[in-house]
Amino acid sequence: MTNLRSAPRPSLPARLFERFAGLVREAGKFGTIGAISFVVDTVGFNLLIGHINSLVAGAVSMTVAATVAFIGNRFWTWRDRARTDLRREYALYFLFNLGGLLIALTCLWVSHYGLGLTSRLADNLSKNGIGLVLGTAFRFWSYRQIVFRKAAVAPVGENAG
Repeated sequence: MTNLRSAPRPSLPARLFERFAGLVREAGKFGTIGAISFVVDTVGFNLLIGHINSLVAGAVSMTVAATVAFIGNRFWTWRDRARTDLRREYALYFLFNLGGLLIALTCLWVSHYGLGLTSRLADNLSKNGIGLVLGTAFRFWSYRQIVFRKAAVAPVGENAG
């Protein structure tokens, strides 16, 4: 005789965790790599600032930090993704990094010039608060969907036989 009673259904939080566990893991790794890159950028900038022009120091430290982030995301955050041409991935990575930077600068511009909020606190909140959050969300989405995309899955039955 068959038992018609089904197993108890998991709770909503358990079902949500099961559904989004991979995304949460990726976001955690992405955030860890971002924090490491932030430290590399900040330390590098401060080491260089007394020796070379501040804009050059900033460009060098940001480039090194972005390269560290690329390596970390490529070989840890999305290591399970199919490899494509490294030049393609690196070029797209920097293109979307630029997009994230433009988002942060747009938030600063809107706050400072559009809304007239010109204090140092307002500038930091708009650029390093709102701009950082929006730019990071954009980068996470673009890296996950475009730069380090999943390999295409062949339809069932294709290549059989």
